[in-house]
Amino acid sequence: MPELFNAADWLVDRQVRAGAGARTAVVTPTRSLTYEELSGEVRRVAAGLRALGVRPEERVLFCMADDVELFTGILAAFRIGAVAVPASTMLTGAELGGLVADCRGRVVLGSAEFAPAVRAAVREAPEVEHVLLGDEWRRLLDAGTDPEPYPTWPDSPALWLYTSGTTGTPKAAMHRHADIRFVAENYGQRVLGIGPDDRCLSVAKLFFAYGLGNSMFFPLSVGGTALLEPARPSPALFAKRAATDRATVLFGVPGFLGALLAGLDVPDDAFASVRVGVSAGEALPARIYQGMLERYGVEVLDGIGSTEMLHIFMSNRRGGVHPGSSGEPVPGYAVELRDADGQVVGGAGVPGELYVRGESAAVGYWCRAQTSRQVFLGDWVRTGDTYVRNADGTYTCMGRTNDLLKAGGIWVSPAEVEERLLAHPDVAEVAVVGARDADGLDKPVACVVPRAGREVDAEALVAWCREGLAAFKRPRAVVGLSELPRTPTGKIRRNVLREMVRSEEAP
Repeated sequence: MPELFNAADWLVDRQVRAGAGARTAVVTPTRSLTYEELSGEVRRVAAGLRALGVRPEERVLFCMADDVELFTGILAAFRIGAVAVPASTMLTGAELGGLVADCRGRVVLGSAEFAPAVRAAVREAPEVEHVLLGDEWRRLLDAGTDPEPYPTWPDSPALWLYTSGTTGTPKAAMHRHADIRFVAENYGQRVLGIGPDDRCLSVAKLFFAYGLGNSMFFPLSVGGTALLEPARPSPALFAKRAATDRATVLFGVPGFLGALLAGLDVPDDAFASVRVGVSAGEALPARIYQGMLERYGVEVLDGIGSTEMLHIFMSNRRGGVHPGSSGEPVPGYAVELRDADGQVVGGAGVPGELYVRGESAAVGYWCRAQTSRQVFLGDWVRTGDTYVRNADGTYTCMGRTNDLLKAGGIWVSPAEVEERLLAHPDVAEVAVVGARDADGLDKPVACVVPRAGREVDAEALVAWCREGLAAFKRPRAVVGLSELPRTPTGKIRRNVLREMVRSEEAP
């Protein structure tokens, strides 16, 4: 018989048993809970879910804002052995309906502001029996108190996270209870040094794997404090929250950190309490790393993670950052670079697709056997990212494997051209994509968002690239934009940009 392990018990009740019940566990703009209070709330919600007939290993879908209700709901699902399915609040009703139908859950919980999307979604999912929206959540708190956590095992299912991942269409990456402990101990504690005095503030929401680790797994695993923000992130709002609630760890993404640097209304001492910053989602440009350090005094550790691995598996380290790189593998993980035939490539500077191995890997995608076979290869997970190993042992992202361009018969990394353009004083954001010319050849095109008060000077930017890069890497055209199209996770939608510039005939 396997050992018993329940993630909710490990994250919450373990702290109470250790005498930390009076410590603050969660802070929102309107309320806060101690670990003792959080435990009680989770037990009540767990009893409410049981009263609705939720059974072990059955899915419960959440479409909710980052607040106490979502926080306790996810933990309560873990506690009763059910599977928590936090869904993006940015989806349309039809998109959400696809997830509800796919996960085959009978219970859907939603915040009042997302009620229209939830109602539209459940019309497409006849298996749903219970829908609780807004204040109807109170029904879960009237069923008593759940006595004991369900006797789950480390390998018991705990969490499904929908991702487009490496293959485009949404699918649920299935994670175990053990995965939660693994990422908290290996990245949260061994890399970030998360401790009981830390107060974690995350731009990424709880429905993202990244946000769930930042705002739940890491702080709760050590008796720290989660600072939840239900509203849409903005530089001014997060500067205020960081200062007011004395955030010590700031989790962001490159686009948001870039906006912080451009925010003239953000005081330079807004993040004085922050001891370390974290960035993931896309490669962090060296310019943004330097800007955060110089203006706010925050050292940002760039890293790479994925929904399939639950959180960050490669990261820079405090005091040893290699700007522009993703750092080194996190303890407990191994990485390899492989060529198109799946053979390991060797030597610094040789590009290859990144593969990762670690115990937090999902067990596969729900009902996606063929896709699972393409991504989960024995102990290894195929990331779809092209990397090179640097001479100092760190790794640098060259872009998605299918984002590489061939200009003049030579491979060009969009990330390398973007890094050069971001060093120009007129450029706030940039994405380089391939546009096919009249001869059917791909040419690099730079899509540029200028800094406030500046304009896009195409000739000047091309000349800037010529000065700092090999001539064949220069963009053949520059397109000025007011903003870059992004996915709900903040990643640049390069497919949209490719379509946008397709008709442009690069010189």
